[in-house]
Amino acid sequence: MDWVTIISTTVKAAIGVETVLYALAAIGINVHFGYTGLLNFGQAAFMAVAGYGLAVSVTVLGLPFWVGIAVGLAAAVLLAIILGIPTLRLRADYLAIVTIAAAEIIRLVFRSVAFKDIFGGSDGRRGFSNGFYALNPFPEGEYGFGWFTFNHRVTWVLVVGWILVALSCLIVYLLMNSPWGRVIKAIREDEDAVRSLGKNVFSYKMQSLILGGVIGALGGFIYGLAFASVQPDIFGTETTFFAYTIVILGGAARVLGPVVGSMIFWVLLVLINGLLSGAVEAGYITFMNSTQVGPVRFLLVGVGLILLLIYRPQGIFGDKREIAFDAR
Repeated sequence: MDWVTIISTTVKAAIGVETVLYALAAIGINVHFGYTGLLNFGQAAFMAVAGYGLAVSVTVLGLPFWVGIAVGLAAAVLLAIILGIPTLRLRADYLAIVTIAAAEIIRLVFRSVAFKDIFGGSDGRRGFSNGFYALNPFPEGEYGFGWFTFNHRVTWVLVVGWILVALSCLIVYLLMNSPWGRVIKAIREDEDAVRSLGKNVFSYKMQSLILGGVIGALGGFIYGLAFASVQPDIFGTETTFFAYTIVILGGAARVLGPVVGSMIFWVLLVLINGLLSGAVEAGYITFMNSTQVGPVRFLLVGVGLILLLIYRPQGIFGDKREIAFDAR
């Protein structure tokens, strides 16, 4: 087994592109679920409309890169409003049903043959990231130290991505320690009590849905820019479920919980994948082949998460009181 490769890829995964984009998606979920008690099962939809908003604006409409970013953010805000208006006055499970359905509808629209000239069908869209890489201050080459070494393109994506993660965490921290944040957390605990105090619960929920959706949309941008393409099947329901897993792993309603959870989640996946692949190639494991390693790694990580939920349901840094929200 090539232990150097296994360890180096695992270490790099702790700060890699997947960790960044899922951290942003999970921070948005944390605003919805952890702080407000909103069951948004369609975070992938916010990521998708942002990524496609940028891609279509640049490749189809010929707009500048920064206009595409604005279009993607506006699409995420519009999606939150469309989803929130008919559901936020109802029980939390209605939002869950609507958001998971909306995410699948959006994915299928982006994938459809009827709109292939706009969205590219199942192949997605490419060729929209040139404006981003034109801003790259890193000359061509390798950057980093030891195992944390990346090429100039990935380095630029990671610098921007981690800055966005830091800014998102700072915004969440400041908001949740403000009067607005205290109302949000009170809504999670008992929205009827908040309503009795004269607060517009619907308005606060809508603001939370928009905020979390926009933060999640940043993850869609990072995905599109890092891989220089957007493809509809990437934004499936499993993307949202991964984000929820990350939030629960790190601890709901904790500012840094989604970040640490994303790092641990991807380190575990990459480490288990490397160990299983190496063991299969070396002949230590004979009851499965290399194509079965992917599903098995998710199985093993899933078992670990089940044990975590049994023995520490609040996550690594969480508090049990933070996940006992009012879902009426």
